[in-house]
Amino acid sequence: MLVVVVTRCLAFLMKPLRQPRVIAEIVGGILLGPSALGRNKQYLHSIFPPKSLTVLDTLANLGLLFFLFIVGLELDLKSLHRAGKKALSIAVAGISLPFALGVGTSFVLRATISKGVDAGPFVVFMGVALSITAFPVLARILAELKLLTTDVGQMAMSAAAVNDVAAWILLALAIALSGTGRSPIISLWVWMAQRCPEGEPVDEMYICATLAAVLAAGFVTDAIGIHALFGSFVMGILVPKEGPFASALVEKVEDLVSGLLLPLYFVSSGLKTDVSTIRGLQSWSLLVLVIFTACLGKIAGTIAVSLCCRMPVREALALGFLMNSKGLVELIVLNIGKERKVLNDQTFAIMILMALFTTFITTPLVISVYKPAKRPSKADYKHRTIDRKNPNGELRILVCFRSTNNIPTMINLIEASRGTGKREGLCVYAMHLMELSERSSVISMVHKTRKNGLPFWNKGLPSGSNQVIVAFEAFGQLSSVSIRPMIAISAMSNIHEDICTSAERKRVAIIILPFHKHQRLDGTLETTRSEFSLVNRKVLERAPCSVGILVDRGLGGTAQVSASNVSSIITVPFFGGCDDAKPSHMGEAPTPDSHDNPNFLLDENFLAEFKHNSSLNSAVKFEERVVKNAAEAMEIIREYHRCTMFVVGRMPEGHVVAGLSPKTEFPELGPVGSLLTSPGFPTVASVLVVQQYQPGSFPNSEIFSEE
Repeated sequence: MLVVVVTRCLAFLMKPLRQPRVIAEIVGGILLGPSALGRNKQYLHSIFPPKSLTVLDTLANLGLLFFLFIVGLELDLKSLHRAGKKALSIAVAGISLPFALGVGTSFVLRATISKGVDAGPFVVFMGVALSITAFPVLARILAELKLLTTDVGQMAMSAAAVNDVAAWILLALAIALSGTGRSPIISLWVWMAQRCPEGEPVDEMYICATLAAVLAAGFVTDAIGIHALFGSFVMGILVPKEGPFASALVEKVEDLVSGLLLPLYFVSSGLKTDVSTIRGLQSWSLLVLVIFTACLGKIAGTIAVSLCCRMPVREALALGFLMNSKGLVELIVLNIGKERKVLNDQTFAIMILMALFTTFITTPLVISVYKPAKRPSKADYKHRTIDRKNPNGELRILVCFRSTNNIPTMINLIEASRGTGKREGLCVYAMHLMELSERSSVISMVHKTRKNGLPFWNKGLPSGSNQVIVAFEAFGQLSSVSIRPMIAISAMSNIHEDICTSAERKRVAIIILPFHKHQRLDGTLETTRSEFSLVNRKVLERAPCSVGILVDRGLGGTAQVSASNVSSIITVPFFGGCDDAKPSHMGEAPTPDSHDNPNFLLDENFLAEFKHNSSLNSAVKFEERVVKNAAEAMEIIREYHRCTMFVVGRMPEGHVVAGLSPKTEFPELGPVGSLLTSPGFPTVASVLVVQQYQPGSFPNSEIFSEE
């Protein structure tokens, strides 16, 4: 409990600094060990008595065993084939130069603080420790800084993927790994994978058998003198990556391992780290030397090859800093060296501080030297609202969803929007919003979808995403709608940037966002996650097009039917103003007073045109009501509570609207939307609140800044 609480609190405190969680876990381990709190012997003997260390180490190594299995599952050996010559050259330079400098540093250390250690293993361990790049940490930093889609980000990911494979080969060399993995075992996993067809749950027996095999592999490799970790790692490599079997294994194991067991490994490592052993001018000079050679080798080697490949100087610098990040692999290397008596206490402490320092400086250095150029607004991005002269032209919509629960309503809304006789039709970008976390499956997905904003078909995503793909793919084929699934993986604090950037790149006319509350069985609205309310508000502030917020009350039920057969009653209360709907193909439209707003002339012209068009269409009923106050307007709206959906403007104008809802709980819905979603309004209709794009201004930013 102490370990989990301390590491999570440190991770929370370091979040504003944009530091990966591995930094907090290493620091937490050091603080709980003899370097800080452990200086109090009473504390050390009470919390970590000698008899408890065996249990701690056993649990920590069990967690590490399964973590290495997950690493093996997600290690992409094919990246060596896919990496271009440039990425391969950068990776080779980023390994060979620091390895050589590590070898040179090892001779200095052996002559001073590491006298008497075996020369061969020590040289290799030092070379490996300085040449490693932590792929998961790098991916997390790139995603956090939104550099995944840049040239630097893609180059760093490709080079780090190659470096990741090379690091494990070097580590195998460091502990004299010889011969693992026989073809009969590979055949067994292939057979298991084939017995788990796509779209069906993976048999528990296969999961259990595989996890038992991981333990058995660790036992066998340990028994023959090779470290137990490599048995589980090789077992992960042997499992086929295609199909649902590998992702099901990761889902079963990763949360328990990374959330509970792995932090114990960091504390186990921290208990072996005593910074107080670094004393005197010589020791601190050696620490500076190790940090300098580690940074020089990685950064200089990467920059030199990048410049030879004609990369701009700033991009080369950023790439050099990114490749210098360390992580858990570094910690594993150092701990194995400590166990094998290759590294003594002082050398071990120096190397731990080096890994901590090089990773800590990565994010601030990259931010200081590299800011990706903003793409200029597209000149041909003309249709930023759904209103246009040619109603038969293509309509582009960006639909965002957070979970599979949002999908039925979103599909029914798309179906109702496509019309029955449109020639160019509807193009829908369906964006799955995922929170960036430290889970290895999310980091793996970041790697697979680093070209963010492009379709993610058949990328081997987790089962939840596969269901999403299947649902939208089937709908697109049945409805003749162009569906292009996308994925956005970002922190909640800045995922709105992904939404707005994708909307601009794809030139969409409107963004549809789900409201942050969902309907319960008793009809009341319950908060899903309050952070999504802030996301919606930020999108409303910064969107390059119109925005609609959908309050889902089961639009169309769970079934999806074609537009020619669907029977929906869409009610559009039109008060007037720039945000109010332009219901050119909607249903009933009761109209409270529209004669008291600054856009009176525009509204009158629009209403005259709409009256003429609706008189030719039997499916549209136009109705005009005169009201004196907000109470009368509310009574009229209540008459239509049995409709399928209300479509309202977010900020309608006039004194009638001003009296509807003096204090709005959710400013993103506006006064009318707040009324329609309030507990006192008797309706089961869904509500779509629309904010129409206004060129050159963010008219609603004041509301949010005041809050």
